[in-house]
Amino acid sequence: LAAINRQLSTDRSVRVAVFRGAGGQAFVAGTDIEQFAAFQTGEDGVTYERQIEAGIELMCNLPMPTVAVVEGWCVGGGLAIATACDFRLATPSAKFGVPIAKTLGNCLAIANVARLRAAFGHQRVKRMLLLAEFIGADEALACGFLQAIEAPEAIEAATTTLVQRLAVLAPVTQRVSKATLERLATHDLAASEDLIRAAYGSDDFHEGVAAFVAKRPPVWSGQ
Repeated sequence: LAAINRQLSTDRSVRVAVFRGAGGQAFVAGTDIEQFAAFQTGEDGVTYERQIEAGIELMCNLPMPTVAVVEGWCVGGGLAIATACDFRLATPSAKFGVPIAKTLGNCLAIANVARLRAAFGHQRVKRMLLLAEFIGADEALACGFLQAIEAPEAIEAATTTLVQRLAVLAPVTQRVSKATLERLATHDLAASEDLIRAAYGSDDFHEGVAAFVAKRPPVWSGQ
């Protein structure tokens, strides 16, 4: 994905980029949890979150409008990718969330939280992060996160229509407007790597990973 975004960043022949999950069941269902078994300290989490943020920043900085087509689950890093896109179309089955308070006990980098807050609103992001709630397609449409909800058999045509609308408009205006909105969403962010270290360095994070791999409920200690 990073390689594709680097290629797109300099290709002025591409007027609109569309991102879509394969198979119709999910946009992105989440990251590979087993990779976290090798994490030993909070610094591993800081390195991981820097890598994730660098990839999301590449997508946010693409010069052309971007469209996410969401069918089914849009979870964790997948939600960050969809939020980095400029427009989102979804089927009625789409669900959006970051259930890490229920699964892993880790956290998100502050820039990704800022983008989620700009897209969903402060309280909905609290529901996602503190309550591990998923937001359904209807609510995501009502709060402005989605451009439209389309039936599975109609989403291809709806995507084409949206792309055609975007492709005939002024690319410089689109590019600088995107950059303006990204700067507003992520400007002057507070330092947060101490919080990332606290989450990824916690006993609860290691318990969450072990429980997920063992397919059992985690037992949180608050440590």
